[in-house]
Amino acid sequence: MDERILKWLFDISAAIDEIESYFENSEKNFFTYKQNTMLKRAVERDLEIIGEAVNRIITRDESLAAKITNSKAIIGLRNQVIHAYDNISDENIWSILINHLPKLKTEVKALIAKYHQ
Repeated sequence: MDERILKWLFDISAAIDEIESYFENSEKNFFTYKQNTMLKRAVERDLEIIGEAVNRIITRDESLAAKITNSKAIIGLRNQVIHAYDNISDENIWSILINHLPKLKTEVKALIAKYHQ
């Protein structure tokens, strides 16, 4: 595997770990999240990093798009956060954190394990 792709996979993994660290000492609570602007911006920044890394990965090797569930949607979210910041839905971001990030974490860790030998 291209070393750059492996680096970007590690970037995704680090961003997911960082998001998880924001909730280490507290229960994941949507209403607390919604009221904490600094937390929301930190999560959005990590989602930007994830989206940019996924974009670079599938641009470099299109076959990996099939191994990262919703890769196009991840890139679309990145674009929305960056270019349509005034149209970000807290509910949508929260749903991604709860429902989609755990699966992405599993997929990325599997890809790293497969290609980092």
